[in-house]
Amino acid sequence: MTALTLADSLPTTNQSQSSAWLDSGLVPSIIDAAPLHKLNIHFSSGVDVDLGNELTPTQVKDKPEVSWPVDEDNKSWYTLLMIDPDAPSRVEPTYAQVFHWCIVNVPGNNVTAGQIVADYMSSGPPPDTDLHRYTFLIFKQAFNIITDQFIASNSRLGRTHFDARQFITKFSLGQPVAGNFYIAAYDDYVPIRNAGIVDW
Repeated sequence: MTALTLADSLPTTNQSQSSAWLDSGLVPSIIDAAPLHKLNIHFSSGVDVDLGNELTPTQVKDKPEVSWPVDEDNKSWYTLLMIDPDAPSRVEPTYAQVFHWCIVNVPGNNVTAGQIVADYMSSGPPPDTDLHRYTFLIFKQAFNIITDQFIASNSRLGRTHFDARQFITKFSLGQPVAGNFYIAAYDDYVPIRNAGIVDW
């Protein structure tokens, strides 16, 4: 059987997908162009992320499964990044961006074998701040990333005022090879999540 390549293992971004990124404002505010591929993201609650669909904090409280196309030889390293550019709100993003999840040096798309920089922190939009755009991006690395940064899943320190463009430039990540995003507003799970954060 012929191995699937980066170009054909998952659908490439079509015009409607590109429009979703543009309409959301994530292009060009966070990245210059829509990712080449749509990132598959599935939560244990049974929901999938689908280019701006609305999900609830309750539905996305657990770390999701993600998959994306990799090079044919499956020897490349990748970076996974999840951010919220709308903290505390899209109108007044004074804490933006929030660094929700980051794993570097992922071999192929084996996320569990990568190095966690910021462990998954689920969505926690404050009340009365409308919808937040939770954004996932995958980058193919040009080299092994060396960092000793680690943020635990129950820690808020080091998560606010993140700059995705600066991070992308620092590690020469270029344009994302895959991506996806959902929108979410406050629900009753948010105070439960916040109660578990040790440095809130």
